[in-house]
Amino acid sequence: MISPQAYVDPAAKIGSNVTIYPFAYIEANTVIGDNCVIYPYVSIMAGTTLGNDNAVHQGTVLGAVPQDFSYTGESTELVIGNHNIIRENVVINRATHSGDRTIIGDGNCIMEGVHISHDAHIFNNAVIGYGTKIAGRVEIHDDAILTSNVIANPRARVGRCAMVKSGCRFSKDVPPFIIATHNPIEYGGVNATILSNAGVAEDVQFQIANAYRLVFNGKTSLEDGILQVRSQVEGSAEIDSIVDFLQTSQLGIIGK
Repeated sequence: MISPQAYVDPAAKIGSNVTIYPFAYIEANTVIGDNCVIYPYVSIMAGTTLGNDNAVHQGTVLGAVPQDFSYTGESTELVIGNHNIIRENVVINRATHSGDRTIIGDGNCIMEGVHISHDAHIFNNAVIGYGTKIAGRVEIHDDAILTSNVIANPRARVGRCAMVKSGCRFSKDVPPFIIATHNPIEYGGVNATILSNAGVAEDVQFQIANAYRLVFNGKTSLEDGILQVRSQVEGSAEIDSIVDFLQTSQLGIIGK
């Protein structure tokens, strides 16, 4: 179901049951998986791979040249998984250097006007809200929510099941399971709604809240806060993931 008014390079690889609407533009060295829908005025540029069951809406550009002064024209990639919804006027850049990738996982909802820069990694089942801008090499982990007009600066990370509220901007890491709010950005509590929806037991939610009380509400350094979490909070997979995230932060943690 490819419109004769769309441009599809003969070297593009198109899966089965793909719908491509009029005025879409698809270059060579691209792959579109089964059951994808490509709406009018979408541009899919060289180096882009789409998995199965993706919907890409009007005006979106996938695999755009990276907005990075160190880019020298190398052949780089944008790899998108399965079951993603990519709404109108989204721009996703491919990576900067040969062998590297910008990666979008599975089941994400990327809303209108989002820009995802080179070498970013959006994991799975994230929601990226209207007008949000994600800089180079940012990581957005599973089930995270960035609401509208969020600005994520280079190399920052957002942990699993975290929520960043509208208009926030950050240059440090946002830990898992929390709500980040205000400008300057700060810790706004544990995201109990998402945790409940994710099936996290109430006693584990209490442990998570206790861990973050030690990290954010005490008068200690981040390092001492981590030690207190280890010694005072009952262990679980969620607590282990918090400690690992905090220990591996290279930019520091918001609010610390």
